[in-house]
Amino acid sequence: MDFSVVQFDKTVNILHNAFMKKTVYVIGHKNPDTDSGVSAAAYARLKKLMGFDNFVAARAGHFSPQTEYIFTRFKVPVPEYVPDLIPKTAYYMRDRCDTVDYHTPLWEAIGKMDAKSYKVLPVVDGEGKYQSLLHYNAFAQDVLKILNPEKKSAITTGVDLVRSTLNAQPIIVKNGSELFKGTVLVGAAKIETFRSVLQEHKSENLVVIASNREDIQESSIEAGIKLLVITSGNVLKKELRDKAEKKGVSVLISPYDTSSTAMLIAYSTPVSVMADATVKPVLASDSVAKIRPQLQESVSRCLTVVDGANKVIGIISESDLLHDPNVEVVLVDHNEMVQAVEGLEHYKLLEVIDHHKLGNLATAYPITFINKPVGATSTLVANLYRENRISIPLDIAGILLCGILSDTLILQSTTTTDVDRETAEYLSNITNLDIQKLGEELIAAGSHIGGRSASEVIKQDMKEYTQGKENYTVSQIEVDNTTEILKRKSEFLSELDIERRSRKALFCALLVTDITQLSSILLFESDPRFLQYMNFPKKEDNVYYLKDIVSRKKQLIPVITELVEQFAR
Repeated sequence: MDFSVVQFDKTVNILHNAFMKKTVYVIGHKNPDTDSGVSAAAYARLKKLMGFDNFVAARAGHFSPQTEYIFTRFKVPVPEYVPDLIPKTAYYMRDRCDTVDYHTPLWEAIGKMDAKSYKVLPVVDGEGKYQSLLHYNAFAQDVLKILNPEKKSAITTGVDLVRSTLNAQPIIVKNGSELFKGTVLVGAAKIETFRSVLQEHKSENLVVIASNREDIQESSIEAGIKLLVITSGNVLKKELRDKAEKKGVSVLISPYDTSSTAMLIAYSTPVSVMADATVKPVLASDSVAKIRPQLQESVSRCLTVVDGANKVIGIISESDLLHDPNVEVVLVDHNEMVQAVEGLEHYKLLEVIDHHKLGNLATAYPITFINKPVGATSTLVANLYRENRISIPLDIAGILLCGILSDTLILQSTTTTDVDRETAEYLSNITNLDIQKLGEELIAAGSHIGGRSASEVIKQDMKEYTQGKENYTVSQIEVDNTTEILKRKSEFLSELDIERRSRKALFCALLVTDITQLSSILLFESDPRFLQYMNFPKKEDNVYYLKDIVSRKKQLIPVITELVEQFAR
């Protein structure tokens, strides 16, 4: 699934608010259930309370109605949506960069590049939106043409731009902000020769550079030139000033000598003229695979990174891709790659906090790995607060209690341990919430399937499993009555079959747990060859009755595993 630009812009802001630290995503499994989402939010908060501001709660999929209800009820921010961790521009680009307004003189822009050793500088409009990219190759050739003494080249500039570039003293300024394309003449010849040159160029916008020669100054003013620049701090006589005012000639006094003034005027052109508009920006959400060819084609091997509104947020270069990404990961409520967010293998895994069986996860370095046989990861996270002597905030205590009650079916599941019960009582005492009442409210919030598609229900809490050469999925939903599911049986079975075929899976199943009866039914779509191994009591076609089975992890999957092994022999 691709990021929408708007969603990804939020992620980019998080990445850069970490002030150059690596952002650490605390994230649960794909198709996150309540325990997964709650654990991510609560553990990220714990890390922040311990002084690690770069930990960010994330989710790899959309939350179920029950989980949304919990976050809304306790007013806890919903974890950032990170549907995949495929390497993206935002994960490798450098921190926010300087930009330059398109009206800025080229000389000022070059000074900024030189002062900070920038290879490139994005040019933006008044709203900060990208226009072009300034790099040395972009303007070097044009500047050389202007400075070539054998050619008379016109430059695009303005009186204000010349004044700013020279740090000149304004005497008369007419239409200072107006841009014009003008020819630069140096008044160093004999007066007759100079007047002849003025005559040749009288139809043009002329910029004349003069020293203290009053004859050159007067002839230029009488010719009605665009701009007279007097060098070396020399002044203009009052009579000539009055003439210039009447003729509409702008006059500036440059603190530099004639040669330096002439050179600097060539750099007074607005940066937008010299920048390279052919270099297109890339989005922060663009994949590294997409931008790599663009980087290779770029003369500077750098590209501007923009958000969805085309506003500049950074720079990325080829060398940036050689460095480690600015993202690291903590996994909660799972430890198998098949259940992890896509692209996880590209990033450093720091920690795992889980209560499931060990999967095939491997790292090339030691990590913190917390795995205990309790009913919910929320139980582990709650006790990490206690072990670190960190007071549990009231809102976090509320969602952690919900996480435990959801994953243990209000402490009735066979996976429930004394640690879960004690932790739930502790959180209940903090929040002053009744365990049974809160649990029933959670079940009610998550059990309604009216108005929800079969696909949405099946994918709400789907776990993927790989066993040898076979793969399969088991989804689960808790309800207070299985009647509605059975009425829509054909719809659910059809969706399970679509899922099975698309994944080329051995089977896809939906475990529907009736929390009032503490038993379940299993809707099952399978490769026909596997059906003979199914030894559960059959309720009707493709539906099995699982008496006293409520835990997918502890009760159903171990049995399924044995059946798949038998099939594979």
